[in-house]
Amino acid sequence: MFEVLVFVYEHYWRGDACPELQQLGRKLSAHGFEAEEIHDALVWLEGLNLAAQGTTLETPAPTLTAAIQSDSSMRVYSVAEQDHLGAQCLGFISFLESSGVLPAPMREIVIDRSMAAQGDPVSLDDLKIIVLMVYWSFGHEPDALVLDELCEAGSGRMAH
Repeated sequence: MFEVLVFVYEHYWRGDACPELQQLGRKLSAHGFEAEEIHDALVWLEGLNLAAQGTTLETPAPTLTAAIQSDSSMRVYSVAEQDHLGAQCLGFISFLESSGVLPAPMREIVIDRSMAAQGDPVSLDDLKIIVLMVYWSFGHEPDALVLDELCEAGSGRMAH
């Protein structure tokens, strides 16, 4: 499924530039992807579209402050989320959040779409694709440093 998502990300510069799912399925089939991979990716993309449509990234009016996540609030992950995402993915989500590049509404979509993905736990590479697809669904491109972090394999890095 993730190979299909990478193909979609690379060939359609924004979520709204992507054809409808039925037409996309035909195009993916013509490019040689297997029917099961296409089906899984289209179901996943449909969930992403629904989540992105119901979410706004703008700051609401000051009268709605009770619904806004405060800077001192903390996201508590359920046992199922902890098991499915694993420590490495949870750490990466925390890193993106603390860096200020993953607002709370996007984080929740990343978690939702990660929970809908196969793998126990989800691999860090797959999570990075999910994060890219969430940015893509909102029509945003992450800044260059974040994009580099999402697209580069971290295997050759040395921790300081």
